Formats: sequence, C-alpha cells, structure tokens
Amino acid sequence: MSKIEHTPENSAALVEGIASDLVNTSKKKKDWIKPPKSILKLVGRAVAQYQMIREGDRILLGLSGGKDSMALLVVLKHLQRHSPVKFELAACTIDPEIPGFDPSPLKEWVASMEVPYFYESEDLVALADAHMKGDSFCSFCARHKRGKLYTVCRREGYNVLALAQHLDDLAESLLMSAFNAGELRTMKAHYLNNEKDIRIIRPLVRVRESQTRAFSEAAELPIIQDNCPACYSKPQERQRMKELLLEQETHNKHLYANLWRAMQPLVADDNHAGEANLK
Repeated sequence: MSKIEHTPENSAALVEGIASDLVNTSKKKKDWIKPPKSILKLVGRAVAQYQMIREGDRILLGLSGGKDSMALLVVLKHLQRHSPVKFELAACTIDPEIPGFDPSPLKEWVASMEVPYFYESEDLVALADAHMKGDSFCSFCARHKRGKLYTVCRREGYNVLALAQHLDDLAESLLMSAFNAGELRTMKAHYLNNEKDIRIIRPLVRVRESQTRAFSEAAELPIIQDNCPACYSKPQERQRMKELLLEQETHNKHLYANLWRAMQPLVADDNHAGEANLK
C-alpha cells in the first residue's frame, strides 16, 4: 500500500480557506485567536450531543504541543469566553525528557493565552526500562502520561480532563481493534475513569485531522514537533490504518461521515458519564 499524503495544492487550499475565517492574533495581549467556524460548529455539536461541559466544571487540557491539542486549547478558550455555560480552563504538559523533544517553549505561549498551566517532567525512558513488561514503549508512555494527568487533576481540583483525539483517531482505532483483536471498539467521546472521580472528554471527535492541521498552520500556532525515536524507529500499526483509510477516502468521499454514523454505539459512554455530576 502506498503512503497517501495531502498534496501541496490541497493542503494550501485548506489552509487558505481556514485563514479567511480567522482573526489572527497580534502582539496585543487581548487579541485572541478565533477558531474557524467549521471547527467550532463540529465541536459545539459534540459538546451538546455528549453533555461534555457543564456549569462550574474545572477542565484540564492535556497539552502535548502537537497540532491537535494546541487547536483544542484555542477552541476551549474561545468557548470559555463566549459560552453561557461557565467553566474554568487550565492546561498541563507532561515532558517525557526525551532528547530532541522540548515542549518548554509552550510555557510562554500558554501564559499569553491567560490559561493556568502545569508543567510536569519525568524521564519516561528510564521509567520504562525499569518497569515496562512485554509492552511497547508508546503504550507505556501513553498510559503513564494519562496517569500523571489524573494526578494533576486531583492535586489541583479539576474534575474534567480534555483530550484532543479527533475523528481520524477514532476511525483508526476502530480498524486496529477489528483487525488485531477481533473486537469493535474505539475511543469514547465522554466517559468516567475507573475511579469514577474524573470525567474524560474529547471535544474534537467530529473534527478531521486535516482541519486541525490547516487551522494550526493558518493561525501559526507554535507547534512542538514530536521527535520521539521510539515512535519513529519503525512503521506503526496506526500509521498503516491511517494510510488505508486515506486511500479508501479517495474512492469514497463520504467514508468518514459513514464511519462516524457506524461508530455511534461505540463512541457513546457506557458507564453513565452523561449522568454523573462530578464537581
């Protein structure tokens, strides 16, 4: 299977289209970035459909510095300023201390957004060497980062953790689960953690990766490029699923819309997160 990539022409057109819908920031502190209506509309639908944000929520965003989490920070900041539902917003970055990956420049930018920010560092490579048993480093790293985010939520009093996975991530997870485990599973839009004390929300579940990419480029968000040698040393299963889906999309322009409808029973919460009233 050949790798499918966005062509320069398509990518440029998408960025140009989103740029026309942006209010770019200047150096004035109160000149905020306005997310494109195309993304706000999809996020608004997801938030309403899955009852993600409630009055008085204290939301902590897991901010990796990648295009998706950076775009979500801007979106949530916009919602905080304009939504009649009042909620608090903060961000947290977990620095894995991997050579070539330095998310520390995020500190100044998040401060300019007037968002409380928590920066946690830990040598995850050394931790994996000591404790990882029969698992991939990527899986170990992801689980440990999630655990650290839960810890920050509890320590700082945040009842909701926001994650930035998008529709492409959900579709890829569906295929990986079906192909490799014989199960129909994907990421939930809104659910409770095992301890039932933190709600996890994914406001971008209806948004395409191409949209977050185009937005981050058009708005010139200071993206931190991921350079983890463990992740890029060999082809990954998720990348193969991404290429398969992009190839199929060239034959069926409604592919992701159809997958979204098909995934509805899987995306909905199954542990009563929609009924929980955690404050």
